[in-house]
Amino acid sequence: MKFYEPRHIALLSSVIVTVIFILIFFLTGFILFPHNIWHFSTWFLLAAGAVLFFLISFIIYRYTIDRFIYSKIRLIYKLIHDVKVARGKKPKIHHEPNMLEKVRKEVEDWEEEKQKEIARLKQLELYRRDFIGNVSHELKTPLFNIQGYVSTLIDGGLHDPAINLEYLKRTEKSIERLIRILEDLDEIAQLESGHMRLQVVRFDLTSLTQEVIELLDMKAIKKNVQVTVTNPLQPVWVVADREKIRQVLTNILDNSIRYGNHENGRTKITFFDMDENILTEITDNGIGIDPEDLPRVFERFYRTERGRSATRKGKGLGLAIVKHIIEAHEQTVHVRSTIGVGSTFGFTLKKA
Repeated sequence: MKFYEPRHIALLSSVIVTVIFILIFFLTGFILFPHNIWHFSTWFLLAAGAVLFFLISFIIYRYTIDRFIYSKIRLIYKLIHDVKVARGKKPKIHHEPNMLEKVRKEVEDWEEEKQKEIARLKQLELYRRDFIGNVSHELKTPLFNIQGYVSTLIDGGLHDPAINLEYLKRTEKSIERLIRILEDLDEIAQLESGHMRLQVVRFDLTSLTQEVIELLDMKAIKKNVQVTVTNPLQPVWVVADREKIRQVLTNILDNSIRYGNHENGRTKITFFDMDENILTEITDNGIGIDPEDLPRVFERFYRTERGRSATRKGKGLGLAIVKHIIEAHEQTVHVRSTIGVGSTFGFTLKKA
């Protein structure tokens, strides 16, 4: 029997003190009245005293435990339970026979829940610090460039025909970069808040992919990357926001070309029929992504160490936009990669 109820605890305590009383009685009797210890009157007195002592101690223990200890335990139970239930619901706390066990279970569950919450908050704090550091870096680079160009022009370069126009053009490019960063952040914010409305239409995904490939053709040639589509003449009909999916394909392909193998780069686009959805996979033979970086590649401004060493031109927002656009379509996006072998980015769309 588990002693969780007040009466069980009081009973056990009363038995213990009664046994101690009997032992003290015998010990005292043997010392003070060794010849009278075995008389009937002595045994009667012992039995009556033990019963009386047991009843008095039981009542005292029961009252003390129930009045002072269990009232505090019920308060703890109520406070923990109030935290766990929805706001506005006030649970009724009854005197339950297994109150201590319930409190123990509640405390263990509450501790486990809080430990998970603390770990999640620590991870979010780490992401927050990384995000602030990354956005600070991305904004500082064009701002410092603008500051340098303007300072040079103020210091006399404005009147030098050899540099004034060139520095103004560089300043304009840095300003355009800042504008693109802010526009991308604004787009992500709208996607996250659900304020951006999708223009869902039926269209051929193969045709759209060919348009994006043609748009990036010059960059692919410059980087020595060949981009191909499996079954380029076979239409693949989907239902989605065509312009948003164009942006998804552009961002993924642009990354594939930027971080691809620049000696003999290959990027292949394949469509798979997944019953209700179409899975699009874009596979390259580039530098690959470290396993520890894979869970974070869709974060804003996050770039892997390999990505940083390969180029400084990326803003680190392209894949974050991809993730939010696909999730706005209630679909999924994923990535798998092997260092030195390449990466595969995939996303699903509803089949028309």
